[in-house]
Formats: sequence, C-alpha cells, structure tokens
Amino acid sequence: MSGRVGDFDDPPAEVLTEAAAAFGMLAAAARLHIVWALAQGESDVTGLAERVGGALPAVSQHLSKLKLAGLVSSRREGRRQVYYVDDPDVVTVVRLMVGQLAARAAEDDAAPRRLRRAGA
Repeated sequence: MSGRVGDFDDPPAEVLTEAAAAFGMLAAAARLHIVWALAQGESDVTGLAERVGGALPAVSQHLSKLKLAGLVSSRREGRRQVYYVDDPDVVTVVRLMVGQLAARAAEDDAAPRRLRRAGA
C-alpha cells in the first residue's frame, strides 16, 4: 500500500527497513552518545571511552556495530584507528534530536525557578 501525504510519497519498504535499522543502532544511549561525540569531531577509541565514560572494550564493540551500520567510518593513523561521522545527514539528525531534548530539559528545569521568582 502506497500513500501520499502533502508533497511526500511514502518511501519504499526497503528504505523504511533501513531507516529503522539505523534508528535501532541509535536507540542505545551509549551508541547515541558515541555518535554525538563524533558529530563534534573525530576521535580514537581511547578518547571516546574517556568522553562517554565507557569501558574501552564496550566502546570498541559499539563502534564496530555503528561502523557496520554505516553510521561511523574510520581511518588508520599510524597505530591508532580514528573514528568519525562523515554523513552530514546523520550529524544533523543526531544534533537536532539531542539538541531539542536538551533544550526541553533545560526549560523544564528553569520553569520551577521562574515560578518561584514570580511568586507563584
């Protein structure tokens, strides 16, 4: 069944399946944090483990999964593997979602303070 909403045709089932798999990879907080960090700039596994607060083997395993899913790429620099997100669309989606949720959380945290100051 194919549909149309406004100016958009429904994507083919294969595209939806691929998108669901990509979102599934980002459904784990640790992997989302890794992609968020890599959206800010490239890093090796040691730097990522320090930044996201994960054990080196766990972060390495997450990176392998993200790489297989095509969300993360890597290159060798001497003895170290450097990871990065080279898809600007992935960076946009992650920054938009995390940024919006962070802004909402900040507004929710500020609301009680505003009410107290206003005397409510």
